[in-house]
Amino acid sequence: MKKSILMFAMILATVSASAQFYVSASGGYSISSAGVRFGTETTTAGVENTYGSYGEGMHTQLRGGYFFNDTFGVEVGVGYLNGADQTSLLVDLPAQAQYINIEARGKAYGASASLVYKFTNNIYGRFGALIKVGGRTESDGKINIALSQTEMLNVDYTQDYEGRLPLGFIGAVGYKYDLSDKVSLFAELEYMGISVTRDTSEITEFSANVNGEARSIEQVKAIFANHPNAQYNPLAAVFNKNIEYVDELPFGANPAGEKQLSQKVPYSSFGINIGATFYFGK
Repeated sequence: MKKSILMFAMILATVSASAQFYVSASGGYSISSAGVRFGTETTTAGVENTYGSYGEGMHTQLRGGYFFNDTFGVEVGVGYLNGADQTSLLVDLPAQAQYINIEARGKAYGASASLVYKFTNNIYGRFGALIKVGGRTESDGKINIALSQTEMLNVDYTQDYEGRLPLGFIGAVGYKYDLSDKVSLFAELEYMGISVTRDTSEITEFSANVNGEARSIEQVKAIFANHPNAQYNPLAAVFNKNIEYVDELPFGANPAGEKQLSQKVPYSSFGINIGATFYFGK
C-alpha cells in the first residue's frame, strides 16, 4: 500500500513538473473549403454559377490550454468571424434595365475544445470539436428592374438569418518559434468543417418604390410571384418580414410563405492563423 502511494506521488510530481498552462491570441484569413453553389451571376457575357462558404473571411481567436507533459495537452478557444461577401444573385443587364445584386456574409462567434500533440518542440497539431455559439448570416439586396416601359421597381433591404446550434470539426498543424521560455510566435494551417441549419430570418431594413411611390414588403412579394420572367419568381420567398424554417411542410403549403423548408448553409474553411502564445508554470 505504501509503495502504491509512493509511486502515485512520484507520477503526480513528474506530471506536475512538466505541466504547463498557456494562452494564445491570433488573427488570420480563411478561404472556402466547401465550394457549395450559392447562386448565379447573369451579365451580357452569359450566366455563371457562384460558389463559396460563409466561413470565408477575417477571423480572430483566443485560446487557453494545458500541457500534461512535453507531448500531450488540451485546449479550449473562442473566436469571431467577419465573413467575406458571397454572391447569392447578380443580374446586370443595363440594356434591359435589369439590375439585382444580393450578397450575404457570415458574422459568427464560435467555441472549440481540442487535443494538442507536439510532434517536435516546434511542430504541433490539434484536433477537436467546434460549435457556433452566436452571430448571424446577413444578406443585403439592391434591386432596380423595369416592370414595363414606364415603371421601375427599386428595392433595398437587409435580411438577418439565425441558425440552429451546429457541431463541427476543427483541426490544425502549426509551427512555433520560441522568443523565450515564456513567449513564442506561431503560424498555423487550420481546417474548420461545420454547417449551419437555418432556423429563422427577419427583414430588418426595407425600402421599396415604383417610380417613387412606396411599396410594402407584401406588394413587392406579389410583384415577384407574378413576374413574367420565371428567373425572378423565387425572389417572392425572400419577402416575408419573418420566416420560420422547418424540416417539413404539409402538402400544398405555400413554399414562399412565413414557414419554409430549412436549408443547411456551409461555414467550412481552410485558413491561416498567425499569433503569439504566453506560457505559465513549469
